[in-house]
Amino acid sequence: MKIEINIANHPYEVLIESGAFKAVGNWVSSIWKAQKIVIISDETVASLYASSLMSNLVKAGFDVSLFTFPAGETSKNLNTAEAAWDFCAEIGLTRIDGIIGFGGGVAGDLAGFIASTYMRGIHFLQIATSLTSQVDSSVGGKTGINSVQAKNLIGTFSQPDGVLIDPDFLQTLNERCLREGMGEVIKCALIADQELWSQLELISGSNESILKYAEYIIEHAIKVKRDAIIEDEHDYGSRLLLNFGHTIGHAIEAFTSYGQVMHGEAVAIGMLQITKVAEEKGLTQPGLTEKIRQMLQKFILPVGYEPWEVDELFEILTHDKKVRVSQFNLILVPKIGNAKIYPLEIEKIKDFLIT
Repeated sequence: MKIEINIANHPYEVLIESGAFKAVGNWVSSIWKAQKIVIISDETVASLYASSLMSNLVKAGFDVSLFTFPAGETSKNLNTAEAAWDFCAEIGLTRIDGIIGFGGGVAGDLAGFIASTYMRGIHFLQIATSLTSQVDSSVGGKTGINSVQAKNLIGTFSQPDGVLIDPDFLQTLNERCLREGMGEVIKCALIADQELWSQLELISGSNESILKYAEYIIEHAIKVKRDAIIEDEHDYGSRLLLNFGHTIGHAIEAFTSYGQVMHGEAVAIGMLQITKVAEEKGLTQPGLTEKIRQMLQKFILPVGYEPWEVDELFEILTHDKKVRVSQFNLILVPKIGNAKIYPLEIEKIKDFLIT
């Protein structure tokens, strides 16, 4: 299956197909002419798949080099970025050459950021291997690295030339990484896809059920994201709806020094906390908090975090990219499949942090 991302200034396709990685050289050749390529990947993914990727690309006529970094969110920083820039310069990568982000969300975000800043910007592709990256971060053109102050505080908007999603990669994910991705899937269902939510209610929640319905899940999630980014590429309007759960989620990730709580887990906690307070305030459908709680628990996602430090979380939130002067655009879901932007004075966000 191919999904067209028809962004006006840079349209591209997302290929979703089991076994697509086996023909990756042909896929890259259909998009790029022969050139130098730097693959940016974490050490875990590289140990499993890099030799196969490089072999396929060399057979297709590309000059390929591999840059790796330690797996995990803590590697998505300026030091890793500087090492990657230096690597690209040392092998003589030019403005007509390309970068492939190969891995989960960390590798994809980092590779996109390197590509969009090296020599003022070169083209890149995404090959997503984790469920989180397949349903979310590989599509949409958000790139970035973390700072001490906030997640993805340093970054760019830069669209890839194409995205390859092979659900077979999910077979080698450990259980926690597989289930983490369901946090983003549940988010997509809640904000814009009642059909997806209904399907998730029917799935047993086992690892086998996630893998069985992987293509369906990925397709629906990508279409939710596609619709949002085509209408609002740079995050000033409807694309903000994709941030449901991320306001608190990103704060939790930063509070725990990145890595202790995975992204999808933090989003799960954020969605439930936001909805609980919204329901108490009469801003969302009665009973929705419990429905979300049950869905998260079915997929073994966390529904809380301790210690919950309101003041520290609020301090982190004040540095969030979503803050517009003294106003914060909080995302709420009044009912399943229908999200809305709820403008809020920054001080009042504390109300939504009280457990």
